[in-house]
Amino acid sequence: MDKIFAHLAKMSTAVVFVVLVGTVISLYITARPAIKEFGSYFLIDPRWGVEVVVDQSGNDVQMDAAQVEQEETTTSNDDTLLPADDSSEDEDFSMDDEWDDGMIPMEDEIATGQAHLEKEDSKVKTVYGGAVPIVGTIFSTIIALLFAVPISMGIAIFLSEIAKPVISGPVGVAVELLAAIPSIIYGMWGLFYFGPLIASIFGGNSVSLLVGGLVLGVMIIPFMAALSRDAINTTPDILKEAAYSMGATKTEVIKDVIFPYAKAGIIGSMIVSLGRALGETMAVAFVIGGVYQFVHKVTDPTNSIPVALANNFSESSGLSLSALFYLALILFVVSFVVIFSAKYFFLRRGKY
Repeated sequence: MDKIFAHLAKMSTAVVFVVLVGTVISLYITARPAIKEFGSYFLIDPRWGVEVVVDQSGNDVQMDAAQVEQEETTTSNDDTLLPADDSSEDEDFSMDDEWDDGMIPMEDEIATGQAHLEKEDSKVKTVYGGAVPIVGTIFSTIIALLFAVPISMGIAIFLSEIAKPVISGPVGVAVELLAAIPSIIYGMWGLFYFGPLIASIFGGNSVSLLVGGLVLGVMIIPFMAALSRDAINTTPDILKEAAYSMGATKTEVIKDVIFPYAKAGIIGSMIVSLGRALGETMAVAFVIGGVYQFVHKVTDPTNSIPVALANNFSESSGLSLSALFYLALILFVVSFVVIFSAKYFFLRRGKY
């Protein structure tokens, strides 16, 4: 019987690793055209779906195809400007007058011809870059953690050490139920109520990086608070009683006894909440703005990787779809690296 349980446990672990490796391989295969086309410059390119003109060597000639069309229209209008036929009205018409009335000098004609030749040798392509969603994801997650960690720790300490059982029981259940609310509900609440409130206090837009980060923080508070409370409750009563018998105050017991003992569970709750914050989509999609531009201040709208995937996936194909998978692969790598680093740092500190 023990061998059967051991084999079942091995199979369960193997299934998880197979799914993990299969996810990475599928993301890479679909993202490979975008990786070959844009390379590592994709990570720092702020443009998304922008048409640019490139020459034969692949260098950008114009940053925006709309500017090229405008220049072509201007050139065509200039070419139609011919000298006015004033011979019937002005018999003293001279070459100098004709020159002044719109004839193009020889040097300008040569330059215009060269420009047309360069445009004929160039081509238009669409450029995709992930800098804006990557930066938006990182900063919205940082704002969410800065907002959620102190509040979650306060809730966990109150429920486990301060509140009476009559209060801690119902409130604890309520906090756990908050974690089960669908994210789209938080998004609608943030869009219609919380966002305008934040805009009235801090200024700016009701959809912005700040609102997205705060709504994300509200979402992860129940997870972090519930897990931290369970970790704090594992502290043996004998340790706390020994500290109280030595004259320690409640604050000293919490700081010097409970937190060191429950450190593993508390940091684990932060890591789980961090993973949830990095991948949250619908709540952030309502309140972050969904625009491909860097923010100059936290009250400006921007974008994040999950929001970019959700907004563009249904209407994408070809290279744009591959670029979205490239973004998804980046999100996977960023999440893995961040969580692994946090785990490694914690395990390394745990040795001392």
